[in-house]
Amino acid sequence: MKDASELQPITQFISGLIPFDSLSSSDLARCCQQLSIGYYSKVSRTVPLDESHPQLYIVRSGSFEVRDQEGELLDRLGEGDYFGFPSLLSGEKVSNQVQILEDSLVYHLNPETFNYLRKESREFDRFFNRAFAKRLRHQARFKAKDLTTTSRINSLMSPDPLTINAYASVSEAAKKMRVARVSSVLVIDNGKLIGILTDRDLRNRVLAERFDGTLAVHQAMTANPKVLFENDLVFEAMLLMSEHGIHHLPIMTNEVNDDEVTKPVGILTSTDILRGQSSQPLLLIGEIERQHDIASLIQVSKQIPVLLQNLISADARAEEVGRVLTSVTDALTRRLIVLNQQILGAAPMAFCWLAFGSQGRQDQAACSDQDNGLLLAHEPDEHAKGYFNALTHAVCEGLDKCGYVYCPGDIMAQNPKWRLPLDKWQKHFESWLNSPEPKALMHASIFFDMRAVYGPQSLFDQLQSHVLERTKDNDIFLAGMAGNSLVESPPLGFFRKFVLERDGSEVKGMDLKHKGVALINDIARVYALSAGIAEVNTPKRIRALMDANIINRKDALNLADALEFIAHMRLSNQGEQYTSQQNVTNYLKPQQMSSLMRHQLRDAFKVVHDAQSGLRMKFMRSF
Repeated sequence: MKDASELQPITQFISGLIPFDSLSSSDLARCCQQLSIGYYSKVSRTVPLDESHPQLYIVRSGSFEVRDQEGELLDRLGEGDYFGFPSLLSGEKVSNQVQILEDSLVYHLNPETFNYLRKESREFDRFFNRAFAKRLRHQARFKAKDLTTTSRINSLMSPDPLTINAYASVSEAAKKMRVARVSSVLVIDNGKLIGILTDRDLRNRVLAERFDGTLAVHQAMTANPKVLFENDLVFEAMLLMSEHGIHHLPIMTNEVNDDEVTKPVGILTSTDILRGQSSQPLLLIGEIERQHDIASLIQVSKQIPVLLQNLISADARAEEVGRVLTSVTDALTRRLIVLNQQILGAAPMAFCWLAFGSQGRQDQAACSDQDNGLLLAHEPDEHAKGYFNALTHAVCEGLDKCGYVYCPGDIMAQNPKWRLPLDKWQKHFESWLNSPEPKALMHASIFFDMRAVYGPQSLFDQLQSHVLERTKDNDIFLAGMAGNSLVESPPLGFFRKFVLERDGSEVKGMDLKHKGVALINDIARVYALSAGIAEVNTPKRIRALMDANIINRKDALNLADALEFIAHMRLSNQGEQYTSQQNVTNYLKPQQMSSLMRHQLRDAFKVVHDAQSGLRMKFMRSF
């Protein structure tokens, strides 16, 4: 235990470092107590990194260089910088070398305290994940042939995972793990996955608590672990691992057979992901978050069309493409807010940046414009009005320069009409709900797909819960929404022939967005609002409606499949347009399709037509 005289200079130094400055006073004190001190002489040339005892190194004085196995320079470090965190975050063995440039004094932080601080402080965890992304950026670049994150999990996972009965002993589990040379075992009870036991669980819940090897596995395991499915993207696994600070993900089968849905078919670890190389979307997000001025941020945004083309080339699902692209848009938006606040100063009150439309639904594609607003904690005074006017204009302008053009209908936070305190937003929604006239219904189709991109989630939750309470079972409003959703119809005529229209030129085609994808979005929105479902992503809405038995399983799966097929056709067509240097549009020419594709597209449009009929019957028969 360090005495006060030893702690005082350590605490003074550590408390001035990002992200330690975000820690509570008790966590900071705990951290400083756990630090050990190391001296490194330049005569030694390299830091002797112990692979069996990874730790965070905090440079107190001196300087270092981090180089990869090929000797390429990855980073230069000085006072207040860190190294050693990639191994702590990933569990991967040390592969880089840290060269000593001058005599140096370094603080060491053990992995137990490091992981505790990540768990306790979101800012602390986010800082080191961003630093990790920055380091990875030097080791992999954007290449269509190297798309780990657009790969499926089943391409990287270990199949036939090690399993054990929930009532077996932890001693038996440890022996099985040793023989199989793995760091985790899946816990099964009555054929279903109920938990996971990892090296960390054995260390923290058995050894540290002084239990012996007879303890039952279910008493030491992590219950109800996070899981993904074998056809999900590696990108999603990386996000989930980063968000929850985990290194092992049980992977489930994508089969819809009820007896098989709970069966684990593999395990994916952070080591598996690193072995497959790091990923393009996360690297781009990391690159966005490290930019220190708006001009460089705009420059980085030029990589987004390349990312889209790589996702299309990798044949990623349309739903996944939308989530990936929206994650990038969210990161850009947040960084623009942060950079402009560094210029304008701290905000005079709490606020949420709201995303509407496609960004709200997380289904962005090419040609996305802006739909956003600002939710303020309370009524602004003149100073606050001036501040938020400047901030929103700067952020909207930055988004425009990054390729997200201004909304033609001026639904943007820079418009004072959409920059409001909570009570006025609530009154706006109530006016649309109580008087569902055409303009109100048009607004509803945009504003009711909303999500908070920046700011306190609790503030946004107040608005969303207020809205959902008033949409649920609101027959007049829902009938109006349903009627508005039926103005357009799928492009099918007599004998199921395609109905073509001009795209503003002499070319005739089918508008896959407004006559396909948007119609399914409309259908799902009406049903979700009628049931008070908070999800805004259309596939998630459909799944929630199916789980609640609001839409029967067959119709829900057909609608989800139709959405994916039409959206995928739209993306593929846009990819071909981009590659051939044509204007990127939502129009598809039937003559460019094979007979099989034509048949499948007709079937998809028929599903939409039938779903519209069901919507009409449910919500409009009394009107």
